[in-house]
Amino acid sequence: MDSGLREYAAAQRAVVDLDHWMARYQQADPEAPAVLVSALSPALLRFFRSQVASRERADDLLQDTWLRIHRVRHTYRPGEPVLPWIYAIARRVRVDGYRKTRRIAMHETTMEVLPERAGDGGRKDTLPAFETLVAGLPEAQREVITMLKMGGLSLEEVARATSSTVGAVKQKAHRAYERLRTLICTNATEGAV
Repeated sequence: MDSGLREYAAAQRAVVDLDHWMARYQQADPEAPAVLVSALSPALLRFFRSQVASRERADDLLQDTWLRIHRVRHTYRPGEPVLPWIYAIARRVRVDGYRKTRRIAMHETTMEVLPERAGDGGRKDTLPAFETLVAGLPEAQREVITMLKMGGLSLEEVARATSSTVGAVKQKAHRAYERLRTLICTNATEGAV
């Protein structure tokens, strides 16, 4: 068996395990929440980091997501894939967080300055990190790319998580790939000059 098939089989076993652990979580197994949190938090944190500007805000959204998952765990249907259900909740938490931030911003004036990204050393010849490129995409494209490439979801799962169609997800992904290709070529050309 080649390495690609082994990786695919391992990923499929992991998905089955997530489904199993989610069913156990619904049955109040005290071990299940810890397993789910440790297995899914890194991917969810990457999802939020691609959507918001600060690490602290991404951490807050992650925590809010786990609280909401705990409150609505009874709505998960055993036998259904867990990842689209989890990402749909995470997406709603992000949207709710955005709305809350907008309401607060209407009443407050913030003086916060974001720190500059470290690591490029001021050199013009390096390409920006993938996260920086993805951050330049429109929100819908950024969300789809993050779920597909960083979250490892299938087109069908992303469609379910975003309440969209597979065709719409494909279109957003295609447009995002084209935009990323343009950004990379532009940065490479500017670095060569």
